[in-house]
Amino acid sequence: MITEVFTASTYGVDAYIIRDETHIDKTLFAFAIVGLPDNAVKESKERVAAAIKNSMFHFPIRRYTVNLAPADVKKEGSGFDLPIAIGILCETSQASPVKVKDYVFVGELSLDGKLRPVSGILPIALETKKNKFKGIILPVENAKEAAIVEEIDVHPFETLTEVIDFLNDEICPQPFKINVKQLFEQDQNYLVDFADVKGQAEVKRAMEVAAAGSHNIIMIGLPGSGKTMLAKRLPTILPPLTLEEALETTKIHSIAGILQNNTAIISTRPFRSPHHTASDVSLVGGGPNAKPGEISFSHNGVLFLDELTEFKKNVLEVMRQPLEDRIVTISRSKITVQYPCNFMLVAAMNPTPAGSQKEASMYSDFDVQKFLSKISGPILDRIDLHIHVNPVKYQELSSKAENEKSEKVRERVIIARDIQLNRFKDRKGLYSNSNMTSKEIKEFCRIDADCENLMKMAITKLGLSARAYDRILKVSRTIADLSGDENILTSHISEAIQYRSLDRTSWV
Repeated sequence: MITEVFTASTYGVDAYIIRDETHIDKTLFAFAIVGLPDNAVKESKERVAAAIKNSMFHFPIRRYTVNLAPADVKKEGSGFDLPIAIGILCETSQASPVKVKDYVFVGELSLDGKLRPVSGILPIALETKKNKFKGIILPVENAKEAAIVEEIDVHPFETLTEVIDFLNDEICPQPFKINVKQLFEQDQNYLVDFADVKGQAEVKRAMEVAAAGSHNIIMIGLPGSGKTMLAKRLPTILPPLTLEEALETTKIHSIAGILQNNTAIISTRPFRSPHHTASDVSLVGGGPNAKPGEISFSHNGVLFLDELTEFKKNVLEVMRQPLEDRIVTISRSKITVQYPCNFMLVAAMNPTPAGSQKEASMYSDFDVQKFLSKISGPILDRIDLHIHVNPVKYQELSSKAENEKSEKVRERVIIARDIQLNRFKDRKGLYSNSNMTSKEIKEFCRIDADCENLMKMAITKLGLSARAYDRILKVSRTIADLSGDENILTSHISEAIQYRSLDRTSWV
């Protein structure tokens, strides 16, 4: 006789159902797990055997064969402990198999039989619903995350004994439920606000423009001028996450195991700030198991790269394709996965190798240009706004006047985004001005003769590069949307030109 128990594993940001088939022979003791298990799965036989014995169940000396089907897909993680234990206990008539076919079982077992949480529960719960199972049985710590998915029964348990009591109808707990809408709305608050920033009106305006059009932005300023403080507050003026976006973001964090304890869903836009010593794998993802990286953890949020010139050149170069396609493909010899990475890039850097204004005079123009050459043209080509951040004056620091709150700025950003959504409603995959290609720029960024003359002057007199032309038009379109103007005006062009300082032949 063979007992079948259903479990699941993740592949990329999705999950797939796995059949755990258990067969027991009355021969010499052996315990084999087949079906391309990794080391964590192979070691589960030791955890399962100890958990069964310490839970006061009988573990007869037999030959155990556990097959994880489909057998041609690699199985990873410790979440197979519980289904393997259930299969053995059903096969030895210590657990009733009647309910088993209706549920997906996921969980790691400690040696004393307690259930420990595992990663990737949200995509597993979604797959459970998709395959029309009645519900999912898992550790208590994973309950909130799974309960986000409606129309399935979520049964959390603390020990293996409780799971067996449930299968044997000795206990009949109610499915775990949460109010997803209420939980989502009550957690949509940020701990920081734009009102905390003294002065920096020009930079705040540039960040508002960036948020309105989903443009990448780079801030150039000396240490202590407030670049990091401003970057951390950018998510507070972005439109609130929709429930669909929140689920996408939560899935990525869930499979990576970086969801905070008792966090059911990510309700605010992510803000990730990797150190400049980060490797290319940690930034874009990869490794033997093709795990997601920082750009995917920033999906629907902000990726902040402080000290941009300190990042290794190869680390920055691997971001070129994801910045364009908003998706990253990770290929390994035995696996190829795709992760979404639709994020806003915010970068910060010093204007010179100097650490202060005093030291800046020590460096020649050649030294400065060498310093700036660390950032390649293709990377700069993907950044729409360049803004200088000057040190805040004492009068602004000591001012008691109230600054504009993020909520007010966000209202204007939302209106501008709605204009763009309506404009691109018939264009698949196009949601903001920053994503426009040359074709859309010609259609939606038409300018009159006065604007043309101003653009010509900017290119010739200021020494702007050719790549700045399209960027200026896209940013101008966003500024017009913020102003509620249907057409791009010279004032919009003028402001957009100010945000291209790194393209000038001389800007320091």
